[in-house]
Amino acid sequence: MRHAQGPLLTIDLTERTASTTRIDDRLASFVGGRGLNTSLAYDRIPFDADPLGPENRLFLSTGPMQYSTTSYTGRMAATAVSPLTNGLCSSNAGGFLSRNFTGAGYAAVEITGVSDDLLAVHVREVGPDGEPDVTFEAVDDLEQAEVSAVSDRFAETHDLGPEHVACVGPAGENEVRFASVMISDTRAFGRGGLGAVLGAKGVKALTFAGDADAEIEVDWPDEAAEVHREAATSDSIMKRQGTTSVTELANEVDALPSYYFAETSFEGVEGISGDRVEEKKYEKGTCSQCAFACKLPTRDEATGVETEGPEFETVMAFGSNAGVDDVVDVMRANELCDELGMDTISCGDVVSMFLESEDEFGNADLVRSLVEQIAYREGVGDKLAEGVHRAHEEFGADDWTVKGMAFSGHDGRALNGQGLAFATANRGADHMYGEFYPYEYPLVDPDEAFDPQGLDGKPPKLVAKENRNAVLDSAVVCKFSRGTVTDDRLAALLDADYDDLQSLGARVVELERAFNNARGFDRSDDTLPYADAIDGFDAALSEYYALRGWNDDGTVPGHGDGLDPAGAAPADD
Repeated sequence: MRHAQGPLLTIDLTERTASTTRIDDRLASFVGGRGLNTSLAYDRIPFDADPLGPENRLFLSTGPMQYSTTSYTGRMAATAVSPLTNGLCSSNAGGFLSRNFTGAGYAAVEITGVSDDLLAVHVREVGPDGEPDVTFEAVDDLEQAEVSAVSDRFAETHDLGPEHVACVGPAGENEVRFASVMISDTRAFGRGGLGAVLGAKGVKALTFAGDADAEIEVDWPDEAAEVHREAATSDSIMKRQGTTSVTELANEVDALPSYYFAETSFEGVEGISGDRVEEKKYEKGTCSQCAFACKLPTRDEATGVETEGPEFETVMAFGSNAGVDDVVDVMRANELCDELGMDTISCGDVVSMFLESEDEFGNADLVRSLVEQIAYREGVGDKLAEGVHRAHEEFGADDWTVKGMAFSGHDGRALNGQGLAFATANRGADHMYGEFYPYEYPLVDPDEAFDPQGLDGKPPKLVAKENRNAVLDSAVVCKFSRGTVTDDRLAALLDADYDDLQSLGARVVELERAFNNARGFDRSDDTLPYADAIDGFDAALSEYYALRGWNDDGTVPGHGDGLDPAGAAPADD
């Protein structure tokens, strides 16, 4: 099986040291990306670690596909204990950092400890003897700096563009529980608050550069060229509208959360639709090596606002869920979140919660004010920065989260399989973990589609889909390769049997679950605010556990200290 190459780089911020460890067996077992990160985290993060404490560790990694020049491979993975959910959380981001990360020569980078000073950590190409080249730079001048200012600083002082930089904005420094790690200025490790983990460690930025990957030669099969060619020639609407192409469909089938989840369709949807976003798009946008080019550089000439996006989830969170019907207002909120370094979904949802409490739906000026207050923890923003789960009672609102993570779009009240996927996802109410919604709109061929209502026959498909997504996140391959990177092509790209890839995905999902079980998670966390309204929910959840070989209480048999329930490679000495 193809896998990432290179050692693990451990950066100890407390001691300001860097060291490398060979992890060849671990790579052979877990490929890279999310799988590798999860395996390392299971062994190296204490089960009782404080998410914002020095014992938590943040792992960054790429996979074998980042050595290729094929489309859908400009991505990388990040993993840590989430300050938002209190469980192990992996996030995924596109852009242009991944190739510069592999250029430094490491399969994964581990950040541990804490710095009393605000630091930038510069990672350069590993030496031929395995010795790391890492420097620590005090950057007090960047305290509370916005993301673009961080990029400007390193362009001026280190001749590095934003494609070399991972950083946090003010939200990360202020430990907002849904702060993002930002890369390439506008791309985010968004879900789970990993930016707060980095901020709590005293790290403002990480930079990566080198040419070590130039020495790695891979004999890629013909499927790599086929994927790239089909990405280039595709006429997908996503090339024009990104994920916002689904907005009006979601509205039509009552799957568009609106007015802080009180409704599932929005009368103002036309003003925030994919067509309106496409009107603001002024050039193509893409990720490293990708010919699909589904990103959305947008600009409004009248107001001067310029951003990348918004994507569908941002349109939901700052549009329909906030009662806002002007795409320019959504663009402004999106731009603020990128500059301040926050997940647009969690931020938009908690802002919408506050708007409900104040009867202020549609107040776009208040929305922008709240986004800034949250990032700097000023006024009411200090409480909202804790997220919906921790703040809802104070505002008399319902808790629209799973495992503490605020809901994304594709409402499970209309798309019941996606509802089950929200419940079972180890990282909480996120649509990309199980990604069941394409089968229920449907966005797939009719012979693959499911009736959106009910859960009959859906748990086996959900298990297989979660497993496959874990493999994509380990490879690392974009999930919008759907229909192009088929099962057979994925197996060829990774030089593996597809059944073995399903087993790999299952191991990754199970390791995440076992880690979270050790932190107290069980079946009671795999639920929904509307679980009672979905026919057969409890039975489907039990079927899901049985298919995975787990206990009916949602726990992995024998989880806990010293156990590797998913057959992981032993920790490397």
